[in-house]
Amino acid sequence: MFLKKLSKYALYIAFLQAWAAMLGSLYFSEIKGLYPCQLCWYQRIFMYPLAIIFAVAIARRDKKVIYYALPLSIIGFFIAVYHYLIQWTALQEINPISCSLINDCSQKQIVYLGFMTIPFFSAAAFLIISVMMIILIKFPKTK
Repeated sequence: MFLKKLSKYALYIAFLQAWAAMLGSLYFSEIKGLYPCQLCWYQRIFMYPLAIIFAVAIARRDKKVIYYALPLSIIGFFIAVYHYLIQWTALQEINPISCSLINDCSQKQIVYLGFMTIPFFSAAAFLIISVMMIILIKFPKTK
């Protein structure tokens, strides 16, 4: 019952989440001066279009936004989780992604509460967007 009621607002929640993630990443890079690594750029490649896609979908009342937003959010989620694992596990030693010495992908530029880093926030944002899209698939709006 809760999920069915949530489906009424799922697109708006995804829209707000995508914009918050985009503006948050711009805050970290442009205001705090934290230069994004290569994996951060990949995550931005998948998040930034979602902010625009959701805005257009809301304006046009596009119910099919689910089918082109969900793949972007799922791929972005896996990149963010991989990046997070590089930061916290031995994966950093076998990382096939070519990260520069100046801006290593395993570097933790910020850490909140001992475990929340920028890739953690990114993964959470992609997960929220993915869940909202799945809710819209499961409980489509009917008029």
